Amino acid sequence: MRAPDFWGTRGGLLPLLLSPAAWVYAGVTAKRMSRAGWRAPVPVLCCGAATAGGAGKTTLAMDIGRRLMARGLGVHFLLRGYGGSLRGPVQVNPTTHSSEQVGDEALLLAQVAPTWVSADRAAGAQAAVAAGAEAIVMDDGLQNPTLEKTLSLLTVDGNFGFGNGQVIPAGPLRESVAAAAARCRAAIFIGADEAGATAALPPGLPVLRGELVPGPEMAALAGRNVFAFCGIANPRKFFATLKSGGAVLAGTESFADHYPYDAGDIQALLEQAARLKATPVTTRKDWVRIPAPFRPQVQVVSVDLAWEDVPAVEALLDEVAPRAAAA
Repeated sequence: MRAPDFWGTRGGLLPLLLSPAAWVYAGVTAKRMSRAGWRAPVPVLCCGAATAGGAGKTTLAMDIGRRLMARGLGVHFLLRGYGGSLRGPVQVNPTTHSSEQVGDEALLLAQVAPTWVSADRAAGAQAAVAAGAEAIVMDDGLQNPTLEKTLSLLTVDGNFGFGNGQVIPAGPLRESVAAAAARCRAAIFIGADEAGATAALPPGLPVLRGELVPGPEMAALAGRNVFAFCGIANPRKFFATLKSGGAVLAGTESFADHYPYDAGDIQALLEQAARLKATPVTTRKDWVRIPAPFRPQVQVVSVDLAWEDVPAVEALLDEVAPRAAAA
């Protein structure tokens, strides 16, 4: 889906008209979250968000997973598998599963550590534990009560913040910021807080910050003309990342988040890149949704998370996975 424009703008008639439905949505979420979930015998860390759509949760989950793996823990990822047809629990095999089956985020996570797709998060966690998981990192799931979390992180897109501050359908929030933050140990801002979202957070909640930086593939594109396309929640973020890495944007094309590319789409994009005499470039998340025969013709640029305060991140993880215990 593509988020409505009014979700990002305060005021206006539509959010007011939709506010009764938003109250119902918030009430249903609050009632659902009052239920107790299954407590796993291993730490469960949740990279969640108060908003619908992309906030950087998958990038954060991969970073946290790698840090726990560096402590010697057997990390497994867990997510619903948005956009996929399989309800699970199923362990993702990146060589045989497609994005149509498990979703694009699951394929990315599975390249880092064992990954489970499960609409029932508790069932997915049980399967992961049975398969040897010593820690579970959830990509999304903050509003899912079926699995108790050891530590939850509230992921915030610094560019978008909390949008107009209203709950779905009047705005992008899955629940109030206060309700989401109350279940989180810290807020993680991806990018500078351009929307003033920090002011909406409860006093005393630790705030950590990270920036998306281009991966090593960027070096080969510095100074070159590129035609960039993507179907993610905030395309401008990807385009800005390319520019910051030194690429020259000859043209761009954006699609709805999780857009399912077909052969016709990619053929048209490749022809557009050829007309511009530019290298076609996309995100790794988009690349796994491109029909396989076309993938060698498209350059991928991945992103990593560069933390402002690495010791603060490690101190958070010490609370659930002490480094001394992993020695």
